[in-house]
Amino acid sequence: MRIPFAILLSATLIGPAGAAQAFEVEGSAGSRIEAIQISRFDEPWAMAFLPSGELLVTEKPGRLLIVDPAKRSKIAVSGVPEVDYRGQGGLGDVVPHPDFATNSLIYLSYAEAGKGGTRGAAVARAVLARDGGRARLQDLQVIWRQQPKVTGAGHYSHRIAFSPDGMLFIASGERQKFTPSQDMTVNLGKIVRLNDDGSTPPDNPFQDQGELARSFWSIGHRNILGLAFDARGNLWEHEMGPRGGDEINLISAGLNYGWPLVSNGDHYNGEPIPDHPTRPEFAPPEAFWNPVIAPAGLVVYSGEAFPEWRGDALIGGLVSRGLVRVSLDPAAAAGARAKEVERIPMGRRIREVEQGPEGAVWLLEDEAGGRLLKLLPAK
Repeated sequence: MRIPFAILLSATLIGPAGAAQAFEVEGSAGSRIEAIQISRFDEPWAMAFLPSGELLVTEKPGRLLIVDPAKRSKIAVSGVPEVDYRGQGGLGDVVPHPDFATNSLIYLSYAEAGKGGTRGAAVARAVLARDGGRARLQDLQVIWRQQPKVTGAGHYSHRIAFSPDGMLFIASGERQKFTPSQDMTVNLGKIVRLNDDGSTPPDNPFQDQGELARSFWSIGHRNILGLAFDARGNLWEHEMGPRGGDEINLISAGLNYGWPLVSNGDHYNGEPIPDHPTRPEFAPPEAFWNPVIAPAGLVVYSGEAFPEWRGDALIGGLVSRGLVRVSLDPAAAAGARAKEVERIPMGRRIREVEQGPEGAVWLLEDEAGGRLLKLLPAK
């Protein structure tokens, strides 16, 4: 007999001493999942697998950890840059270089303080050096910053992704300032494309609109908290809408996605925003959510463990407190390339989603005590 989900969450489901906690959940489309708890963290924000099968995990207050899932052990990495930990700011994304196995480079995003109470996101790269049971970052270089730094502590976005051809993509939120998304003299509200050393490639789309704009790949974004490539090299992102209008987009070079001139949501004070169809010159979302799911974390699944999920986007839900599965069809007409097909209730805010070795899906829960969970098909 299956134990009800609410009971599973509150029960201590441990076998022999030291065994992993596990519980089973069922998705709205019938997916049966076993979730295995691996560890807990203090406000975890992002994770990434290393070739060894170990995980890099960031904690928002400013700690980077190497996690061995098999041993359930953690190593704190020293040399992490100082972060501005407040509001939505702190230590953010972590991504290894595509050639990590030979160069040991990793990339970190974080919020940093500026002058006069301003702050902004930055991206740094460093060598991850190991010495027995110790680890440190060395030769750290800041290779990108939000310009300008502004007041407030929200909408940093600062997600990082490498394309199949080794280009570095950075999501830069509009910092809750609205108009920068359409301003070509600042890099807020943009997706940025760089070489792996932070330099600007000459084939970006906005070459004739100023020095900073040469780094832009797309514009008109709000708060991007998911950035991922699919198996065919298409770039997908999701971003939080205002009151309603969370959206998932297929990103193409040179397109304008409309924020804050259009949205399928409204301002928090109830003031309406024109819907996307009223301005066809802006790229429409492929799917949107009203009410919101508060998306966080994104992977396009390509593994073997869940063959029926292959090619689908897996999105963490903060408000929806679970995993949202979205089918993707890049060949469809614009505005119809994504469709939600399932929600898998986890009962807690999901901050991050990754695909691990052998096709398991890994989740990080939000906030203090957030669990690292490994998802496999239930037996």
